[in-house]
Amino acid sequence: MATTEAPTPAARRPVTTARGRHRRLWNVVALLFAALWAFPVYWMLNSALMPAERLRQNPPLLAPLHPTLDSFAGILTDRVFWTSLGFSMAVTLLAVLVSVVGATLAAVTLSRFRFGGRRAAIVAVLVIQMIPAEALFISQYRMLDGWGLLNSVPGLSLLYVGLVLPFTVWMLKGFVDGVPVGLEEAATVDGCSRIGAFFRVTFPLLGPGLVATGVFGFLVAWNEYTLAFVMLASGDRLTLPVWLQTFSSNVQETDWSGVMAGSSLIAVPVIVLFLLVQNAMTKGMVAGAVKG
Repeated sequence: MATTEAPTPAARRPVTTARGRHRRLWNVVALLFAALWAFPVYWMLNSALMPAERLRQNPPLLAPLHPTLDSFAGILTDRVFWTSLGFSMAVTLLAVLVSVVGATLAAVTLSRFRFGGRRAAIVAVLVIQMIPAEALFISQYRMLDGWGLLNSVPGLSLLYVGLVLPFTVWMLKGFVDGVPVGLEEAATVDGCSRIGAFFRVTFPLLGPGLVATGVFGFLVAWNEYTLAFVMLASGDRLTLPVWLQTFSSNVQETDWSGVMAGSSLIAVPVIVLFLLVQNAMTKGMVAGAVKG
């Protein structure tokens, strides 16, 4: 009976070496793409720390030789910045809260119930996302003006809800579809009502989906510019993106150091949110595990 000899370490070494070379090559390519992606963020911080006269040098400096915090100090002492920060935070949080609640109810309805017009409702959710926001500016402005909601937190939040809600409904529907219906049926057999089964079984398992939906809504509402620019006619109530535009146009030539410093400060709440959400999503996924 013929026997086969195991390959010697010397025979296996070329394959392992080639695989290691390919892995190192892909690691280098990934690092290059990461550096390319991170460069705009670095350039924003670099420009914010550089004096305006040095920022306009040709060729530009890739590193701040004499960094200064004057641009940040000028913004942090600006009363309009803090007013706009509070206004943006109020509008964003209200829009996110209403969108998440509405999207949860709509997603559960579309996922768990069968009714006439269900498919049409799902298609409508997708079609609404394709409508350009600019096509609705005039009607939205007249609507808010007629209701007396121009230059107000509820008025702008209402428009942001309409902007965010279609996609959040579609996103949450996928999470609801991923929760087995049998879990709710088992809870009803144990004596829970339909609503009780939802809040005790399904709702805890939707934690990662609710967090992801809230993050998406926060990003869209926090960074939105065109709606706020059109609907906020008063100069004392601005969102941060609109405030940044007026900050750069109040001088004879654009103060790019100030603009970059303002952009950096606007990004801080988003960074803090992601740091908090990362842990929340991990805990939600662990808490959503089901023992079979």
